[in-house]
Amino acid sequence: MNPIARNMLAFIVAMIAGGIVNMGIITMSGSIIPPPEGADMTTPEGIKAALPLLQPRHFIMPFLAHAFGAFTGALVVALLAVTHKMKFALSIGAINLIGGIAAVFMIPAPVWFCAVDLVFAYIPMAYIAGRLGNAASKQ
Repeated sequence: MNPIARNMLAFIVAMIAGGIVNMGIITMSGSIIPPPEGADMTTPEGIKAALPLLQPRHFIMPFLAHAFGAFTGALVVALLAVTHKMKFALSIGAINLIGGIAAVFMIPAPVWFCAVDLVFAYIPMAYIAGRLGNAASKQ
């Protein structure tokens, strides 16, 4: 297969894989760490109304979803891409970061969570995954 076509396909597959992991964790988060009684966590308005009731533990699963989603996507692209593995991995992290920045403006959350999420969930996880994927492909 043409290397450019394979890289593009790897990128698309990686974005889908990362999105599946992110949404999977978000979907099951309520059963792992239940929201406060009566809180509607399915809409931005419901989250805004429930915000005073949320404790730091309620932000663990969204952080893990963002971190593992970016990690999975970056690892998949680093394993499947023919060339420029780290650049593709960091690109996945950057696209996820842009989504995280958009979410900050759309979904209410405490400032401390937004800062931790944007700084530690996307680019660092993509970098780690890129390094792992690069090392695995050299073996």
